Amino acid sequence: MKRLRIEHATGFTYPDEVGASYNEARMLPGSSDSQFVLSAQLDIEPSTGVNHYTDYFGTRVASFDVLASHSALMITARSLIEVRERPVELSDLGWDELRVEAAGSVRTVEMLGQTPLTDPPDEVVELARRLAGQHAAPSQAALAIARAIGDAVEYMPGVTGVHSTSAEAWAERKGVCQDITHITLGALRSVGIPTRYVSGYLHPHPNALIGEPVDGESHAWVEWYDGSWQGFDPTNNIDIGDRHVRVGHGRDYSDVAPLRGVYAGGDKGDLVVKVTITREA
Repeated sequence: MKRLRIEHATGFTYPDEVGASYNEARMLPGSSDSQFVLSAQLDIEPSTGVNHYTDYFGTRVASFDVLASHSALMITARSLIEVRERPVELSDLGWDELRVEAAGSVRTVEMLGQTPLTDPPDEVVELARRLAGQHAAPSQAALAIARAIGDAVEYMPGVTGVHSTSAEAWAERKGVCQDITHITLGALRSVGIPTRYVSGYLHPHPNALIGEPVDGESHAWVEWYDGSWQGFDPTNNIDIGDRHVRVGHGRDYSDVAPLRGVYAGGDKGDLVVKVTITREA
């Protein structure tokens, strides 16, 4: 088990003052059976009131508006979390049994449908079907498919954008964790395995020194359902470990974007993002 301190600052600087902005932030992790939140707070500048709630998928949300004119908006989430490893536990649930279970719950049914971001190209569908046909259990097939996608797509920032689709990233065979996760989601859903997009953070160094702050970034991985939800990180082709901090999940990135909002007046602002992760224990 590791104890990680995360500081995630994100916001916008505007060339001219804007009249007002209305925003939602999904940047604070929640406690679960694999992580325990010791502290978590959200600081907003300019200072304003905040409404905290949990969304439909179970992600913590901070909703706020800034009604006074402002030339910059900065949100800083500070969290201290204890995290344990969550290796994949393969299930012997069969394909027919999975179809019955998946159809019996809204939470699994809605993770079967494709979205514009996850809709897979034919080549990905063919890959997923071929690998699924080689395994008697969906859990084994899911792991094989996720690993195959991770092997096929190179992690390379700057090739894709936040709105890039899985088909666009697959065509380049390059992208960031968001793209690799979207491709994996599309592949697994195409063979009938309910799969959800998970947002969070990953400490970049497996053997991090205690007390040393390092530059990090938001991260994404998948969780598939085979009787229970199993997580896997296809970008790094690793199980979910004690370096992964989970924030929330949804159908794709758009359900769990760290910050979203609208503003009135002024030109488009420049995005500012900085994530610092420190191992405390």
